[in-house]
Amino acid sequence: MTSAMADAYPSVAGVVATAAAFAAFHPGLCTLRVVGRSRAGRPLHLLTVGRGRRNVLVVAGPHSDERVGAATALRLAEQVAHNPLLHSGVDVSWHLLLCLDPDGAVRHEAGPVIRRTPAAHFRHAYRPPPEEQPEWAPSIRAPEAQLPESQALIDLIDELRPVLQCSLHANDLGGCWVQLTRDIPGLAEALGKSAAEHDVPVQTGTYDALRWTVSGPGVYVLPEPGGTAPAAPPSAEPAADPVENPAADPEADPAADPAVGLARSTWLRPHRHGGMTALFEVPMWTARTVADPAPCPDPAPQLARIGRQLRGHASRVEVLLAEARAVLPAASPERAHLLRVVAKLAAACPQVAAEWERLPPDALPPGTLPLTAAHVAALDIAARRIPLRAAGTLLRLLDGCPGPAAAEVRAAAGQQFTRWADALAAGHDPVWVPVEQQVRLQAAAVLAAFRLAVAGE
Repeated sequence: MTSAMADAYPSVAGVVATAAAFAAFHPGLCTLRVVGRSRAGRPLHLLTVGRGRRNVLVVAGPHSDERVGAATALRLAEQVAHNPLLHSGVDVSWHLLLCLDPDGAVRHEAGPVIRRTPAAHFRHAYRPPPEEQPEWAPSIRAPEAQLPESQALIDLIDELRPVLQCSLHANDLGGCWVQLTRDIPGLAEALGKSAAEHDVPVQTGTYDALRWTVSGPGVYVLPEPGGTAPAAPPSAEPAADPVENPAADPEADPAADPAVGLARSTWLRPHRHGGMTALFEVPMWTARTVADPAPCPDPAPQLARIGRQLRGHASRVEVLLAEARAVLPAASPERAHLLRVVAKLAAACPQVAAEWERLPPDALPPGTLPLTAAHVAALDIAARRIPLRAAGTLLRLLDGCPGPAAAEVRAAAGQQFTRWADALAAGHDPVWVPVEQQVRLQAAAVLAAFRLAVAGE
């Protein structure tokens, strides 16, 4: 299904059409069904391959601006269907949720199909606030106020009782890594081999798992209860993007018990049935800086610098946001939503900066001490990413807004966006990873985890 893929991500509609054709071509082996509806009424499609008694659940599109997962799901379906050792040979059925957040994905699809620079990506990127991200929301929303997409995923986990849940993510700039709710010995070696074959760095320092246990290069394991685990699985933007720590999450209820949020998470839901979750990250653009294991000799000034930078950029976003509000027409529901996205991104920055500045080197688990150059690079990328997303969303709001006042604000926002995008590129030398290469690497990592954790190879 992916052999003739162009170097662009498939659309939500294209993925569903391809999956339907694939299921029709394998009527005895594959099925395609709707397992829920989004807030806007879009169907959530589940492609199943195999008829085994044990189940593997693959979740694509948990974040709307991370589009590689849908293509990876199609590739996995193809590989599993053509290799009985991956299904009938181990009594396993594969269930591939093609997009968990189709509403957000359709918003993100607006703009050019091919975005070959980080600037073009951030200029058109869309990601909702954490409480509207279906994978993250159950950790911070009351059980009676779940998003329909979140509830569909929870119900699917309880129906399938998966031995392994695979969440397919991507990062805009960095390397590849895996996060696990239980360790899978040997996965770091498999990841490293596959990453080398695809010339993608293994990210040895990541903002997502600063306090997680390190199983091996690029593989991070959720600490045991009572340790330094986050209150919930990563939102990746904006609240806990850089640190994945409850103290950095302005959406979390400070009076709530962090253990309650963690227990409600979609990541730990398979544990109720004896299973586990693995999250697979691959980069859109590589940055070799996130693979530098050299110890950072004096991290405090570096963290302070990044914190100051983040606060300064957030202040500039707030100024641009106020100017945009003054020239925008009366708010439509869509405009109001995007304004709230920008406001939340700006508001998160000072809290994130404060968390970084309080980060003591001995807060990290054994094997990552002291803070490395890779950690500092990952934090620097995250600090630049948040304002870029905010500025890109502001430009989306201002597109087509008539009048000289709006044109002046749009020009100022565009100039600021360009300066920030240029600084990100200058500091980390991004190199585009072709979509097919992203897909192959992510699929290989999923299959490696499956073989080690489920098939017993």
